Amino acid sequence: MLRVRCLRGGSRGAEAAHLIGAMLGRSMTGWVQKTFQSTSSAQQHCAAEDEHVTEPVQQECPVCSYNEWDPLEEVIVGRAENARVPPFTAEVKANTYERHWPFYQHYGGQSFPVDHLQKAVAEIEEMCNILRHEGVTVRRPEPIDWSLEYKTPDFTSSGMYAAMPRDILMIVGNEIIEAPMAWRARFFEYRAYRPLIKEYFRKGAKWTTAPKPTMANELYDEEYPIRCVEDRHKLASQGKFVTTEHEPCFDAADFIRAGRDIFVQRSQVTNYMGIEWMRRHLAPEYKVHTISFKDPNPMHIDATFNIIGPGLVLSNPDRPCSQIDMFKKAGWTIVKPPPPMIPDDHPLWMSSKWLSMNVLMLDEKRVMADANETSIHKMFESLGIKTIKVSIRHANSLGGGFHCWTSDIRRRGTLQSYLH
Repeated sequence: MLRVRCLRGGSRGAEAAHLIGAMLGRSMTGWVQKTFQSTSSAQQHCAAEDEHVTEPVQQECPVCSYNEWDPLEEVIVGRAENARVPPFTAEVKANTYERHWPFYQHYGGQSFPVDHLQKAVAEIEEMCNILRHEGVTVRRPEPIDWSLEYKTPDFTSSGMYAAMPRDILMIVGNEIIEAPMAWRARFFEYRAYRPLIKEYFRKGAKWTTAPKPTMANELYDEEYPIRCVEDRHKLASQGKFVTTEHEPCFDAADFIRAGRDIFVQRSQVTNYMGIEWMRRHLAPEYKVHTISFKDPNPMHIDATFNIIGPGLVLSNPDRPCSQIDMFKKAGWTIVKPPPPMIPDDHPLWMSSKWLSMNVLMLDEKRVMADANETSIHKMFESLGIKTIKVSIRHANSLGGGFHCWTSDIRRRGTLQSYLH
C-alpha cells in the first residue's frame, strides 16, 4: 500500500511526485511529475479565468521561516525612499535621546536631510545587490508618499517610512503576522507591504493581522517623565513605559525566534497585552518567553539579544539579560560582542551604536555585517563564521541595521526545539 504524506503549507503535487518516484523508480517519477504539472497548469489557467476563485495556487509555499539562522532563500528589504522624520509626539520623544530632540523639533513631519537620505538609498541598493549575489531572492515594499497627513477619530499624523520590515512583519513557519505597531506615524505602514503579502497569501501562506490599536491618548503616558538617562533607567527598572496597557500593541522587532521558542521584551512599543495576544495566538505549538534587560530605553530586541545560531546568541554587554541563566542551563553559548566602532559624530537619530550587532545571518556560517566594524569581523572569524561586508552607515541613521532592514520570508529548515 502506497502512502503519500502531505506536508503543511505548500504544493502537494511535487511532494507526491517525489515520494512516488522514490518508490517506483526514475521513469515513473517523470510520468508522475508531468501529470501533476499538467494538473497544476490547468488549475492555474482556471484560476486566471475566474477572478473569484479563492483557492491558493497549488505550488510550493514561498513563506517558511522558523529561526534567525537557517539558510536564507528569500527576504524583504526595506526602502529609504520618501522617508520622513516622525512628528515629535510623546511616544517618539520617549524612544529618542535628549541630544536628538532639537532634530525632531526641527524636522518632525518633514523629509530626513536629503543628502543623507540619498546615500542611505544607495547603500540599501548595494546591500540588495550583494544579497542577490549570495543567492538570496530580494523583494521590496511599494514606494509610498509618506508626507500625506491622515486623521482618525483619535489622532492626526503624517507617515514615516517602509524602511524596517522587521518592525512590522514577523514570519512564524508559513504564517505572516502583521504587527499593530505603536507609533502613530507608523499606523499605515502596512500599506507598503500589502501587495507582497497578498501575493504570498495567494501562493499558500497564512496571513494574520494583529488587532490594530486605536492609538488614542489612553495608550500613552503623555507625562512620561524623562529628562536624562538616569530617569530612563529608573523608569525601566520600575516597569514603567510610555505605552500603557490600554490596548494591545507591539512591534514585531521586539520578538526573536529560535524554533519552538520565541523570546520577547516589554518595551516602549510592545506592551504586555500585545505579548499576551501573541502568546495565545501561537500556543500550543510555540512558547513565547518574556525576557528583560538592563536597558534604559528598550525598543526592539535585536541590538540587545540577537540569536545567530542553534544555542548561540549575541548578548549586549551594556544591557545584560536578567534571565541569562535560563540560556546557560540549556547549554547555550553566550557571546558578548565588542564595542561598536561607529564614530561619535555620526548621526544616529533613532538608535544606538549597538546596531553593530544587528546582523543578518545568511546561514550558520555566513553573516552580513557592517564593513566598518572590523572588531566584530574578528569575533565572527573566531566563531568560524564568514562575514559578508556591506557599509550601511547612512542607513543606520534611520534606525536600523541589517536585521532591522530585512524580514526573512523563507529559510530552508525545519521546526525544532533549541531550549532544553
